[in-house]
Amino acid sequence: MLDRCSLDLCGLGVKLQVIGPAAALCWGGRRFFCAYHHRMQTFSPADLDPGQRYKLMSGSIIPRPIGWISTVSADGATNLAPYSFFNGVSANPMCVQFCPANKSDGSPKDSLANALPEDEGGTGEFVANIVSEHLANQMAATAEPLAPGESEFALAGLAEAPGEVVRVPRVADALVAFECRTMQVIQLAQGQPGGGNLVLGEVIKIHVADGLVNDRFHVDTDKLAAVGRIGGLTYARTMDRFDLPTGAAALDATATSN
Repeated sequence: MLDRCSLDLCGLGVKLQVIGPAAALCWGGRRFFCAYHHRMQTFSPADLDPGQRYKLMSGSIIPRPIGWISTVSADGATNLAPYSFFNGVSANPMCVQFCPANKSDGSPKDSLANALPEDEGGTGEFVANIVSEHLANQMAATAEPLAPGESEFALAGLAEAPGEVVRVPRVADALVAFECRTMQVIQLAQGQPGGGNLVLGEVIKIHVADGLVNDRFHVDTDKLAAVGRIGGLTYARTMDRFDLPTGAAALDATATSN
């Protein structure tokens, strides 16, 4: 199947451009679009088991940013785990979210139990650490299931840096970290194996490595070198990027390498 090409039709100055699932006739400085479509399979989530649903989501909603979430239990035990169902939510108020699924027996993972509000048995706090390439191996290692009381920081040989506002430590070598206070937890399937949960946290302190942000608060993405999650055991780098204008101008623009 043609992905991207440009053909001059019969030497008349009429060009056919094929770009993904659309085609455009270009003539006299104007572009006329006509779309074509792939054959589609359709699924009803009710007909799929949770594992099949997860594979479809994790393999198509890509790349996903990784929130390396550190928490502490009410009795002071630290926990660190990566979550790729993670993202920024709002700048006003400044919020992030992560989504820890229940364990196979339906009980909450430590990240969820710890991040719950204090009146629900947690500490109501967490830190979202951003994963750069130099920490990818340690990040993946912290997905190891450990016995209660064992520390993923120790397993991965990671140094802790104390929180300034929260009681939760951050990953000392992470180039960006957001200290958060839990605003709301939505338990979508409480007590069910693999049940989803959404933890919404307000950012109350931001840590950024020196030289990573300019005076306009633009982050140097080359220096950050963040990694994202694909599906299964596959990850993505953020070093291959391109720029496009926004709005209607994008229709006639050519992507430029960033």
